[in-house]
Amino acid sequence: MEMVKKAVSSFFDFLQGIVVFMSILVMFYLFIVSPQEINGASMEPNFHNAELILTNKIAYKMADPVRGDVIILKSPNNKDVDYIKRVLGLPGDTVKLVANVFYINNQPIAEPYLAPETVTMGGSSLHEGEEITVPEGRYFVAGDNRQHSSDSREFGTIPFEDVIGKAILRYWPPSKAGIIPPVTYDIQ
Repeated sequence: MEMVKKAVSSFFDFLQGIVVFMSILVMFYLFIVSPQEINGASMEPNFHNAELILTNKIAYKMADPVRGDVIILKSPNNKDVDYIKRVLGLPGDTVKLVANVFYINNQPIAEPYLAPETVTMGGSSLHEGEEITVPEGRYFVAGDNRQHSSDSREFGTIPFEDVIGKAILRYWPPSKAGIIPPVTYDIQ
């Protein structure tokens, strides 16, 4: 009988450890880092459909997004859908599109991560040659695959509240696994 008590006690100790471990994982998932699956082609050639990344959900609790960050955000049209985009314009910046080139604060930005011969057209929110100012608390974002991306050219700037987090690590496929490299622009 004593052996049965020890076995039951050991089982419940083990189960308690599992519950604590799972609780920590859930808290980690909900508040710190979460996995995301890339859906669609809006960030090609840098991110492809079905790739898996990790999103840092606390990065923007300590600092604001910066130009070049790859972020996960809620779709402006359907908050149940997540998008992956690159931050181009910060609050207070002016953004203009002229002949396939974005100008931030009247300075053209070099985007070496774009595929050669990328065509960047205006949209319903940002027309070719038109300049907009990014309002406070909002960001101008764009996909890397400009012809197949619904982004701020179409839906306008996004509020900070819709930003889920910063893409920090690609872990699938293993051949492309690694830290997502930062991009900086020579802009004032």
